[in-house]
This record gives sequence, C-alpha cells and structure tokens, in this order.
Amino acid sequence: MKLPRISPLTRLSLGLTSLVVSLLLLLDVSGLLPDQTAMVKQVRNRTSEALAIQAAALLRMGDIMALGRSLEAVRERDDQIRSIAVREKTGRILVAVGEHGRYWVAPEGGRSSLDHIQVPVFANQQEWGAVEISFVPALPNTLMGWLRYPTVVMLLAMGALGFVAFFLYMRRALQYLDPSTAVPERVKHAFDTLTDGIAILDREGRIMLTNDAFAKLHPDATQNLVGKKLDEQAWLCGSLESTAVENLPWQRAMHANAVQSGVFCNLRQPGGESFNIILQASPILDPKGVVRGCLVSFDDVTQVHQVNEELRGTLAELEVSREQIRSQNEELQHLASRDPLTGCLNRRAFFDLLEDLFVVARDQGHGMCCIMTDIDHFKQFNDRYGHAVGDEVIRAIVRTLQAGLRNDDLLCRYGGEEFCIILPDTNMTQALEIANRLRADVEERAGRSVRTTEGLKITASFGVAALGREMRDPAELIDRADTAMYKSKKAGRNQVTSWRPGVAPELGR
Repeated sequence: MKLPRISPLTRLSLGLTSLVVSLLLLLDVSGLLPDQTAMVKQVRNRTSEALAIQAAALLRMGDIMALGRSLEAVRERDDQIRSIAVREKTGRILVAVGEHGRYWVAPEGGRSSLDHIQVPVFANQQEWGAVEISFVPALPNTLMGWLRYPTVVMLLAMGALGFVAFFLYMRRALQYLDPSTAVPERVKHAFDTLTDGIAILDREGRIMLTNDAFAKLHPDATQNLVGKKLDEQAWLCGSLESTAVENLPWQRAMHANAVQSGVFCNLRQPGGESFNIILQASPILDPKGVVRGCLVSFDDVTQVHQVNEELRGTLAELEVSREQIRSQNEELQHLASRDPLTGCLNRRAFFDLLEDLFVVARDQGHGMCCIMTDIDHFKQFNDRYGHAVGDEVIRAIVRTLQAGLRNDDLLCRYGGEEFCIILPDTNMTQALEIANRLRADVEERAGRSVRTTEGLKITASFGVAALGREMRDPAELIDRADTAMYKSKKAGRNQVTSWRPGVAPELGR
C-alpha cells in the first residue's frame, strides 16, 4: 500500500514543531523551565515543617487531644496528605490521623522522600521524636497519569498548537513571498503580522522598510520614513545610552558583522508616558558574506517591566509584614516569659534559662550561686493597707533587686512574695556580698519607693547557696538556698544566711 505523500508545507511545519518541542525538552532538562517535582517538594517540605512546629508547640503544652484535632484538620484541608503521625524516638506512635499504617513507608536511611517526609521534633535540645507525613504520589505511575502530567500536557499542547500555528503562518508567508507576485509589498505585509517593531536598513543606515508595529512605537514613527536615516530619528536615538553615530546598535552590527542584542531604551511619548524597548540589530549578508544592510527589531517589554515593578512592590510589602510579625512574636514571647505584676521572669521561663546555665556551669566547672529572698511580714501589708499596697510592695522589692543585679543575672518571681536570683560565674564569697548589699538596699530604699503609702518599713530575708559538683538538678541548688533563707527567717528576719553542709549558718547584716 502506497503511503500518501506529505506536502513540503506539512514537512516544514512538522520540522519547526519538532524543533520547538526539542528546545522545550532541552530547557526542561537544563532546568530553565519550572521543575514541577521541585515545586511539589518545596511545598511539601514547607507544609511538613509547619506541621512539625505546630506539633512541637502542642506537645510542649501536653495537649495531645488538641494535637490530634489539629492534625486531622490539616489532613482534611490538604487533599495531598494521606496520613500524619507523631512518633516518639522509641518507635511508639503518639498520635496518628488517616490510615498511617497503610500509607506510610519509612524512607531508606532515615532521609525523607518526595512522598514520605519525616521531620524531627526536639525537646530540651534533644531529639524527642518525629512527625511523619505521607503524601499522595507526586509522580504518576500509569500511562493515563503521565498523559495528564503538566509537563507532558504542555509538550503535547505546544506540539499541536505549534504545528497549526506554523502551518497557517508558513502557508500565508509563502504566499506573500511567491516570486510571481510583487515581492516588496508581500514582504511588507509579512512583516506587519509580527508583534515586534521591524526596520530594515541598507548599508548606509537608510530605512528601506518598516512594519505596523514599528509605527506604534512613537507618533513620529508614523511618518513615511523610507529613505531617511535611522541615525537621524531623535525620538529613538535620544533614548539610547550613547548617541554617537558609531556607537548606535545598528552601526555596530554592520561594522563588526555581529548581532547586537539586549540593548535597552526607554522611548518617551509626547504625553509623558514611556515604552520600555529591547532592541536587537542583526547584519544582513549576501551569499558571499558581505554586509548589505541591517535588520533592527524592537520588542516592547513595557508590560513585563510593570509586572516586575508590581512584584517588587509586593515583595517589599511582604518583607514589611514579616518584620511586623517578627516584632509581634518577640513581644508575645516577652509577655509569655514575664510575671504580669512585676515584669521579672515567671517560673516557666526562669527554669528554661536556668536549665542551660546549670548544664554549662556544671560541665565546664564555672561557679554559680542562687539567692532566695522573701519579704518579711508581707501578710501584714495586705491586712493593714490592702492588696493594692501589697502589690506595690512587691513591685518595690523587684525594682530594688533589679537595680543591684547584672544583666546576665536571672530574677524570678518564685512565689507570691518570694523571689529567686541566679548569679552565673559567681562564687560563695561574691554571692554573700551581693546578697548583703541587696538586703541593705531593700531596707533602705524599698519602703520609700512606695509613694502611695508613707512610712512603710520593708525588709527581706535572704538565703545563699553555691553550685556543687555533686548536684544533678538545679532544683537542688534552689532548695539549698531556700533552706538557708528559712534559717534567716527563724533567726529574726532581715538577714543573709549561707548554706554549708555540717556548719552552722553564717549570718550577715
């Protein structure tokens, strides 16, 4: 059976279409086209990190039920997620939503894959466990799936549309360039179909032909410019970086016999607006390679520049929003770590900071001391003057203590009228000096700083303890300082007592 003969126009269209598809494949392989898999991976990594942060926050609060509800809500909102689980380091699953046992496949070597991602969760700077997320497969595994894959769909669509476009365009262009017709007129009509402005120059730089898109660049370009030099068009040359004739792009292209591309010019219009143009000049050669003229194209990229400016503005706004969020988060973190009445550290934040200081001091052999202090006869202030004055007394104590401490020292409201002070890099002798100075400051200044009530006499009892190598927990250091403080209370209050094993308490005034 004899196959039907394919027309030259069809072969030419198929060849151009194959070339375009090959270029697209080359761009895809070289990474110049958007990588669908990379984008999916980026989105899934961000989703997984956000889930891990949310899970870690709820785990710290110990709210397992809220964690389960939160994970289920995320899975229901995101149709790409099959299942989620929070697994302890021991292997026990704490929370799981979806059919996790069915969909989860542990990645080899512990490294996450595109469809199965695990994000470690840390507690006290140690890995506690991980959040495991199983996603819908990103890459198709069937023929129909691949036919629906965006990159394949794009290539098929580009191939089909490219063939139709090349076929129709080449059929019309070949009609215009038919030697049996008037060549110049047909050529002009062919150039008029292009969206880029076109100007064809002879060897002297005179304009031989322009198209309709060129006439739209500027009102002066609508005139009959055939026979005039492009060098003399002030509306165009004035927008270029250099107005010297020898530096004009088309002159350089003809003199150097090389394409001059990517030349930017800003064409200002009589009304004040401007067009952003990318100019390219290509020399026209005869069969012997001699330059006979130049083809100059003008690509209007005004809309592209506008979109880029809008994008830059949006990015700037996002940066401002991010800074605002960061500032608000810092403020929330500050509020969450402070006692609302006094502004000093609350117990949760205090113990978080103390844990790190304790480990460093114990492991590196640095000194560290703890001072416990309690307001003497505080109940009498509340009974005699009311709770408002009692709050003022507490704030006066905190102001006095803070004024006598260093920036690295920790001050915590440990109880109602009881306070705990941690002194890093301090030995017992130094700590006793500090405690005695603070006791004297409280006795001298605290009462006077309560301006709502005159004549108040405020004192406090202090207990001091130093870090010992045998200690395994910072709570032991605090207990020793607390014991020493109660010895000060029993000894008559308004005193400083140091904790020493097997030795009578040392008192100071």
